[in-house]
Amino acid sequence: MKVQITIAESAGFCFGVDRAVKLVYQALEEGHKVATLGPIIHNDAVVNDLLAKGARIIENIDELLPDETLIIRSHGVGADIYRQLAQNKQHYIDATCPFVARIHKIVAEQTADGRAIWIAGDPTHPEVEGIVGHCTENYTVFRDKQELSCLIERKTAQPIAIVAQTTYNRIAWEDCIGDLSSREPEIRVFGTICNATTTRQSDADALSRQSDLMIVAGGKHSSNTVKLYDVCRKNCPTWHIADPQELLQILPTIRETAEGIARSAQTGILRVGITAGASTPSYIIKEVQAIMTKIYDTDPAAMDNGEFSALLAEEESKFKKIRKGDRVTGIVVSVNNNEVMVDVNAKQTGYISQSDLTRDPSKKPADLVKPGDELDLIVLQVNDADGTVQLSKVRVDEIRGFEQILAASENKEVLTGTVINVVKGGLVVNANGVSVFIPASQSGLSRGADLSTMLHQEVRFVIIEVNEQRHRAVGSIRQVQSAERAAAKEKFWATAKEGDVFTGEVKSLTDYGAFVDLGGIDGMVHVSELSWSRIHRPSDVISVGDTLEVFIKALNPETGRISLGHKRQEDNPWYKFTQQYHIGDVVEATIVSTTSFGAFARIMDNIDGLIHISQLGTQRVTNVKDVVNVGDIVTVKIIDIDTEQERISLSIRAVAEDNAPAEEADEVVYSDEAPAEE
Repeated sequence: MKVQITIAESAGFCFGVDRAVKLVYQALEEGHKVATLGPIIHNDAVVNDLLAKGARIIENIDELLPDETLIIRSHGVGADIYRQLAQNKQHYIDATCPFVARIHKIVAEQTADGRAIWIAGDPTHPEVEGIVGHCTENYTVFRDKQELSCLIERKTAQPIAIVAQTTYNRIAWEDCIGDLSSREPEIRVFGTICNATTTRQSDADALSRQSDLMIVAGGKHSSNTVKLYDVCRKNCPTWHIADPQELLQILPTIRETAEGIARSAQTGILRVGITAGASTPSYIIKEVQAIMTKIYDTDPAAMDNGEFSALLAEEESKFKKIRKGDRVTGIVVSVNNNEVMVDVNAKQTGYISQSDLTRDPSKKPADLVKPGDELDLIVLQVNDADGTVQLSKVRVDEIRGFEQILAASENKEVLTGTVINVVKGGLVVNANGVSVFIPASQSGLSRGADLSTMLHQEVRFVIIEVNEQRHRAVGSIRQVQSAERAAAKEKFWATAKEGDVFTGEVKSLTDYGAFVDLGGIDGMVHVSELSWSRIHRPSDVISVGDTLEVFIKALNPETGRISLGHKRQEDNPWYKFTQQYHIGDVVEATIVSTTSFGAFARIMDNIDGLIHISQLGTQRVTNVKDVVNVGDIVTVKIIDIDTEQERISLSIRAVAEDNAPAEEADEVVYSDEAPAEE
């Protein structure tokens, strides 16, 4: 019979348990005398390893020795414990799962608001006991829908809040709550079942529906493991084991059940599913998988105790022994937002935290790797008790990267990197996995500029200093920019000629003009070239950072001066006028000023014509203002255009003449003499 073994994706340590166990090991490694308030987790293998390393288990804080550090386990404790620790000035480490701590906060706030607290869970479970310890007044623990229904029947007018133990069965919770919100709108319901618990139960339910039999690994006193067992056994034959050795005891039963399934299915393939509780180290899961595979590769019916023990030893010997500092190859198994799980062909499950995967905090693991990728890694820490090994890709990248940094330093090579941090005095750039410091003076920005504007930007730099012993390097962006500007200048002077058009950024302004970047070299646009209108200073029409289209008017390689033009002929108001208007045209114009000899009228933007006093009317005019004033709109005829002097003569009189009857026109006497100027 062939066996097909599938492990639930969410099997094994959850975040809260993993954190708690690591805190105990860390405290022991730092030399603390450690006592845990109850077993740190419901797993004998882990607990026994901690005891062997010097940890103690106490049931009451009165048992604490003066020099001991208390570690509060992930299940959490009541508010009274915290008060006692504070009064005794006792040093402690709080390993309460953040999801449990959230429930503590909820019930404390709801109790303070005068609500009764109803808790879905096991009243004897340490997590529930801790939750109760944060309810200052009325509280009740219910196990199932039936008990909840009784509570609802007996409820008083006091408002109610409902929470659940983090490991409470999701199906049972939904059965309890149902449409409670619509039936009892005054009851506040908080969803406090841990997402990991929900996912683990959901995965186990789905896997058990697709399997012929299930094995659930985990402590016999572990609430969440027992719930996994309850979920799975509804769908297929299921066994709950504490460790791989227990397989020996249930082997005959598994064998008999498997043969019956195979006979009825007639497929010759036994589908075995494996899941594990939140307190189960990953190495136990791997051993169960390996042993089940081996059992069906051989003849389990012929095995005695000695052969089974030998099988365990054989399976364990297949795993590679790894130590801190080893270089290993790992295959990515799964990726989440915080870390990457990898198979390093060892008894332990490898994981890479985000900070050990990349130095770029803006990158998520899923942005960088995917399942199946092969990675070169360095072992940072081996934890046999919880079956994990902490790995680093960053360290390997840094080793390789620093070799490239050294080569680049020797060869004066330009490197490319990303600014990952702004620190006092400069920037930190990641290049080839190595953090390179760029002093502010070498950033390429002006003195006092805001360095944070370069964060996450890709930059080019050279190495100007290396410390091989400390694996540190200093770089310069400014030197690359200077070299590029020099190369750009050389290219410019070799190819540039009058009339060439450029689009460049305005780099600076003065009272007499603007300096424009032509690509590594600056040219100047005189203020008179910036607009056809009269302006006082360049800032009237442009700002630093604006993009400007310019052309070369003149250039002098000896002095390095480049004179630029910006005004285009087609934008010249006089050019536009001559293209649109001609002598004899009748137009409307606005009086913009008056003098003793006439009035100036605006035909179009920046184009004014003179209406001589003699042309203001059909009668003799002695005072211009008697006829027109600033702002008046008049109808005039263009009677002359002086293109050389760019002057225009206009006439109101000519319009009147054109419109007057012939007999009246014959009687009119005109005088072209202007009155004497005062």
